[in-house]
Amino acid sequence: MRLELFGAIGDLARAGEIVRVFAAHGLGDLLQRTGIARVLQRAGVAVRLRSHVAPELTPPQRVRRAFEELGPTFVKFGQLLAGRSDLLPPEWTRELAELREHAAEASWDELRAALREDLGGEPEQFFAELDPQPLAAASIAQVHRARLLDGTQVVLKLRRPGIVESVERDLRLITHLVAIAERETPELRQRRVHDLVRHFAGTLRNELDLAVEARASIAIARDVAAHTELVIPRVHEQFTTERLCVQDFVDGPSIGKWLRGPNFDPALARRIARDGARIVLEMIFVHGRYHADPHAGNVLLAPDGRLALLDFGMVGRLSQARRREVLELLMAVSARDEERVVELLLEWSGGAEVDEGLLASDVALFLDRYHGAKLRDFQLARLLGDIAALLRGNELALPTDLAMLLKVFVTLEDLGRSLDPHFEMAAGVEAFVARAAHTEKSPIAAVRRGFEELRRTASALPRELKPWLARLRRGRFHLEIELTRLDRFIQEFDRSLNRLTLGVVTSALIIGTSIALTVSGGPRLWGLPAFALVGFITSAMLGLGLLVSIARSGRH
Repeated sequence: MRLELFGAIGDLARAGEIVRVFAAHGLGDLLQRTGIARVLQRAGVAVRLRSHVAPELTPPQRVRRAFEELGPTFVKFGQLLAGRSDLLPPEWTRELAELREHAAEASWDELRAALREDLGGEPEQFFAELDPQPLAAASIAQVHRARLLDGTQVVLKLRRPGIVESVERDLRLITHLVAIAERETPELRQRRVHDLVRHFAGTLRNELDLAVEARASIAIARDVAAHTELVIPRVHEQFTTERLCVQDFVDGPSIGKWLRGPNFDPALARRIARDGARIVLEMIFVHGRYHADPHAGNVLLAPDGRLALLDFGMVGRLSQARRREVLELLMAVSARDEERVVELLLEWSGGAEVDEGLLASDVALFLDRYHGAKLRDFQLARLLGDIAALLRGNELALPTDLAMLLKVFVTLEDLGRSLDPHFEMAAGVEAFVARAAHTEKSPIAAVRRGFEELRRTASALPRELKPWLARLRRGRFHLEIELTRLDRFIQEFDRSLNRLTLGVVTSALIIGTSIALTVSGGPRLWGLPAFALVGFITSAMLGLGLLVSIARSGRH
């Protein structure tokens, strides 16, 4: 049982420590209700559920304190949960957002030994200066200033010794404990907590690998290279390893410090808010790769007034289809398209069981709050909060990529408001929505929507058939067939199917002809490629015949 659940004696000892910390903070009832205490007892872990916490503390406060005591992995897990307003109510997300890492300074001797291994020689062979005093210390890595032999000022980000083993052990335990809780409390499965943990583990492992961070920084710098108003520190790839990342040093205060300092300039702040939001929105909706933690501490103000973006340990990615869905949701809210909003939320729910009638009713009430408002007038953070509350009320959860995007939107709007009280991020999003709306009117988009509709229909079939199959299993299925005018129905159905086939063929001919018109070689007629011209005439005749057929059928 012990090996099956945990695989190592060290894991069992850490599991016991987790139980003791949770119990000491008054969370023993949570361990019992989720079945974790019982399973751990069977595995040989001593479980004592005595509390030493002040009774006036709220459950969110107790969880926050327990996470902080348990160290980096739990702190980062709590910080992830703080961004999941679709899973947790506001009092929980607000409290978990207060989680802070308590990282003591790592031993320079240990860091230097690891640095020597990664460089393949003494650090003095590569750096003219190297400051043993850290510029910043966090739970995963520590930052030190240095100067290269050519005089370039740089910073070294060095991974803490032993942190990988500690994090991997805690990730194993969190995965096991969540699996136990889901097995013992079925309602957790509806919230897709296992997906959340899997996403968290992948994100944290990427953060542990400083080479991944370096590559992400290089890729995003390439994406936004045209924006000279933004600085992304250059990565010195010759030094990059899993434990080491060397980047150019950027002087200047963080935006958070500048906001509170004596040199604050409201006009510059307004420009920074506008430019920063525009660039991050381009990362999201054009490139699909973006900085996923753009808080005030990760944004510096360079001496020349430009923004500098630091720390690419957390990077979000959105597929092209997902980007389109986000913009479609905003368009649907603006147009009060209740049906499309419900479709998107159901699709994002991943097939979770839901009362669709109740969901549609909640969506209608949600849309009433924005009736008549233009998209640029929306408070995006409030809009996203309302969507999260709607999902939470219907026991649905966002996919992890969209949950991360929601958190980024809220962070960006909060940062923008701190710089400019009149800042509205929806005004920046509106341009991307307008571009998407224009694209949706093209013939190619119409064909794509047709295929997507078929895919949605196919994915919805199991959900639609489920109640019928349940009735069949219980012996309560009744089938009634009316054969009146069946021949006429078959003829009409056959005619409609033929029209549909002709329409698809015509669309394919039009698209193929459009491509053929760009070909320079081959025979030409009236200055145009002959095959393309024949194809165009053929498709025009087929299309005209289809329109005549439809018009005639409408008169009967």
